[in-house]
Amino acid sequence: MKVLAALSGGVDSSVAAALLVEEGHQVVGATMKLWGGPSDSGCCSVSDVDDARRVCHQLGIDHHVFNFSEDFQRHVVDPYVDAHRSGLTPNPCIECNRHIKFDRFLDRALQLGFDAVATGHHARVEPRPGGTAALVRGRDGAKDQSYVLSMLGQAQLSRLILPVGEMTKAEVRAEASRRGLRTAVKPDSQDVCFITASAGRTAFLSDRIELHPGRLVESVTGATVGTVDAIELVTVGQRRGIGAGPDGRRHYALSVDPAAGQVRVGPIEALMTDVVGVGPWTWTAGPLAPGAAVSAQLSAHGRPLPARLGADATQVHLAEPTRRVAAGQTVALYDGDEVLGSAVAR
Repeated sequence: MKVLAALSGGVDSSVAAALLVEEGHQVVGATMKLWGGPSDSGCCSVSDVDDARRVCHQLGIDHHVFNFSEDFQRHVVDPYVDAHRSGLTPNPCIECNRHIKFDRFLDRALQLGFDAVATGHHARVEPRPGGTAALVRGRDGAKDQSYVLSMLGQAQLSRLILPVGEMTKAEVRAEASRRGLRTAVKPDSQDVCFITASAGRTAFLSDRIELHPGRLVESVTGATVGTVDAIELVTVGQRRGIGAGPDGRRHYALSVDPAAGQVRVGPIEALMTDVVGVGPWTWTAGPLAPGAAVSAQLSAHGRPLPARLGADATQVHLAEPTRRVAAGQTVALYDGDEVLGSAVAR
């Protein structure tokens, strides 16, 4: 099989490519150039491209660099900025997977005559009855990345290989060391690749949009109880900088309304909910029936919660109250370890 392996310059994708070569596939490595600005997250840097190139040299395979920076700006960075302007909390890594890695990159692979693409994600693609493919959690629960792949459908899953999904992270590093790969001890990438740890989200956004002060409004009385310097930086569930109520109890951000210049705040019990409103679904195989019993995961490493799909699929009803999901975040549905689909919270 001809496989185009996406190489980020990290240990997971390096081992993924090595395993495919060992299995006898015709493997070519490719690194995506996405972000041209400063980055200190261990992703998208010149050194990452060099690490990927050297790994390919060690494996005896060709290496290419695909420049998708314009697509990345249009589909990931610009929507990230626009979301904050609108009071939403975006998930740029999921949007990068949706629009770049499993759309633009996959299309390029098919145009070049490859049968499949491979990545170093910790998840599994398994055959299902009838010839379809299932997306399943990776064997290493602590490193499972099925949540950030939950927007994939059959068109992508049928062309996707995830070689390290059956391995723990420790096993991946051990395998890289055994093979003498230069990425064996390289730290994992952290956070959003285009937000530097040194400057942070505030500096990134303030260079691109005007940040406005906002009022903190008590959810029951409507009284103004404080202010924030930049309403565009507040997210639902936030506690830092929100202050306390009249009784001294900590307050949390319950909703963010940049147009009105206010953040509604309240105590922890006001933050809890058992209903999550969601936008259009993407299903891994097919839509679920209304009322279907599922497990809902509300963040990348969140605890799956028993839930049911609402009658018109615009809500997910949780079996127990949990902190409300910020609009813009992804809600992924599971049946055990299998991903069923996902949608963005409203």
